[in-house]
Amino acid sequence: MGVTLQRRLATLVVLAGTMASVLGCSAQDSVDSTENPQTGSPEATTLGHVHGLGVDPADGTLYVASHFGVFRVKETGEPERVADRWQDTMGFAVVGPGRFLGSGHPDLREDLPTSLGLIESTDGAKTWTSVSLQGEADFHSLEPVGGRIYAYDSRSGSLIVSTDRKKWDTISIQPLLDLAADPADPDTVYATTDEGALVRSVDNAELVPVAGAPTLTAIDWQPNGPLVGVAPDGTVMVSTAGQSDWQKSGSLDGPVEALDASPGRWHAATDTGVYESTDDGATWNHVLGQHG
Repeated sequence: MGVTLQRRLATLVVLAGTMASVLGCSAQDSVDSTENPQTGSPEATTLGHVHGLGVDPADGTLYVASHFGVFRVKETGEPERVADRWQDTMGFAVVGPGRFLGSGHPDLREDLPTSLGLIESTDGAKTWTSVSLQGEADFHSLEPVGGRIYAYDSRSGSLIVSTDRKKWDTISIQPLLDLAADPADPDTVYATTDEGALVRSVDNAELVPVAGAPTLTAIDWQPNGPLVGVAPDGTVMVSTAGQSDWQKSGSLDGPVEALDASPGRWHAATDTGVYESTDDGATWNHVLGQHG
């Protein structure tokens, strides 16, 4: 669910003519007087680049996984960094009440490898424990479904899958942006390539193009709902089967950094902030300012 497009969107934003809006993790998004332990100096950015979004089913709280930590969004619309942790949380997925999966790079106050592999929190991102591939993998997209986890490892450029979170099998090696698995068919996973093509793997077979699909960057599959995708220009598209039945639902103000399609509440992050839709993508309300 969690999406990270930083470092891999250049080709697509050229197509959309919007390169300036998506590249890099700007340090000028908003002011925060807190000292950033990642740099050891006062840091202007609060969130930085948004890598993932998810809603905790325990209480409906929106969580934002970012370059400078995981944040919960309070009812006032203000972001609150969880446990004063500055972990660069790349791949991110909510898998249960207070239970999250993640990946990325550690808070520099921690004596950990630069790549965290698969990590898990059971207390709403307050603490994280290593599950597998510590020091070996940097997951930029995580997609748990059924009894398996699909993941895209940016270090090896591989789409891999695990049924026990320990042993991983390689499905394909190619640059990918995002993943979405069919909740009704966990053997099927969709991905977007760095050129915006929608591809699919069935039963761990090699990825193949999906005929008739539009150019998409971010994708997510709403449980008991459609496959949701966002084009490089922010157009929101939906498909009931992930095939050729794509329809325009609404639009955002530009390329999407992260997308989450929870039942009844969709969230997307662009370079102007985090947005929420409660009408299946037709309209979007600004819920969090320009990255904090």
